[in-house]
Amino acid sequence: MMSQMPQPTALSRCPSCEEPLETGDRFCGACGYDLSAVPTPPQDHPTIAMNGSSTRPSEAAASLDWPLAPEPASSDTPAPVHRATDIRGMDSGGSELPHPDTESAGAQQPGDHPSGGQPSGVRFDRPPEPDEYPLAPPAEAPAGPVVDPRTAELATPVTPPAGTKLCVACRSGHVDSDGYCENCGHAQPRERDHMEQELGAVAAVSDRGLRHHRNEDAFAISSTALPDGSPAVVAIVCDGVSSATRPDEASLAASRAAGEALLAALPLGTHPQQAMHEAILAASEAVNSLAEAPPAHEEHAPHQNAPACTLVGAVVTPALLIVGWVGDSRAYWVPVDRTSPPARLTEDDSWAAQMVAAGLMSEAQAYADERAHAITGWLGADAYELEPHTASFKPDRPGVVVVCTDGLWNYAEAAEEMAEVVPLDAAERPLHSAQVLVGHALDGGGHDNVTVAVVPFPAPPQGAGSA
Repeated sequence: MMSQMPQPTALSRCPSCEEPLETGDRFCGACGYDLSAVPTPPQDHPTIAMNGSSTRPSEAAASLDWPLAPEPASSDTPAPVHRATDIRGMDSGGSELPHPDTESAGAQQPGDHPSGGQPSGVRFDRPPEPDEYPLAPPAEAPAGPVVDPRTAELATPVTPPAGTKLCVACRSGHVDSDGYCENCGHAQPRERDHMEQELGAVAAVSDRGLRHHRNEDAFAISSTALPDGSPAVVAIVCDGVSSATRPDEASLAASRAAGEALLAALPLGTHPQQAMHEAILAASEAVNSLAEAPPAHEEHAPHQNAPACTLVGAVVTPALLIVGWVGDSRAYWVPVDRTSPPARLTEDDSWAAQMVAAGLMSEAQAYADERAHAITGWLGADAYELEPHTASFKPDRPGVVVVCTDGLWNYAEAAEEMAEVVPLDAAERPLHSAQVLVGHALDGGGHDNVTVAVVPFPAPPQGAGSA
């Protein structure tokens, strides 16, 4: 259908003098105003909604007669101010709410309603609130220091006797030698449950695992300089023998003694392989000394074995790679270029290794035997004979040395398996690599304590850290 042109709107009163007009008038009969000069109302342009459609007013909105705002009498007269109390409202039932002006005659009581029905849910019987709230005068200050009751208990902590610790749970009981609270029985967290350390271009991570009640592994990492100024990086990893008493103390003592011995010998010009041999002897003496002075609680169990542990260590210089070991903790070589073959650098002091060396069993058969992990060499006062093993290598390409306990290599025994687990950027991120390796063991079951140190080769210049 063809649309019609808009027509001028008929006027009912003269725009000039407000005189009523007749239909068809072109001039005002009272003042002579030219009605043809009245402009045609502008054409409406509907608002476009965000979805592209035109919004149309509802029928109620179209018929609503909006009042015009009153204009001030003069420019000096301010616009009227409307307050919320000037507006009368309706409740949800359509009844008019009482006006505040009527409240002075009497407060509305609960249950009253202007329409005589149920209360509207809006009450006006609350007393008016003052513009200011006066504060009570301060009381006289009590004699002596003021104690905040919220911190009174913290302000006077209980000081435990020297050499004892308070429980982290109840904060009152003493912790016994086994790590349990004598008051509430809560097991105390052990700092050795998970340990991480990064020192320049060497990093180590140790974890209790998922099956053991404590971490009996320990490590020591450090770096020093040789007489010519070239760097030497040291990593020692020890695994406590669980069948012996105090295996956690044995591994800690051995790792510390070996690390300190290497730091003392290498700067003096001792050949790294000889220094490693002497470090193992020093570690053995440290573990042996634990058996000479047993703690008091051992008098009830005199037949326990002496403290014992295994040890594996590595010294990395710009040109040499030295490893030393006693027991079944291992060291692996993983080149940066994974097209080159990895290698295991140590031979276990174990029943399985002896069977393979004697030609009595294949490696697969030996390590499948339940006696495979029975060690034939260890550090401890009851060791049959101490035989430190050392070896020296000159790698022709960069790589990393993985120094670990059997808690890791049980889940990556062959050198090729270990190389698959070691991240490709291990030489640049040794700590991240050690974390990944420990995570691999935990994901595999975490049946034992897990400790691993990652040492990049060659040793970087002094002061160069990992990325």
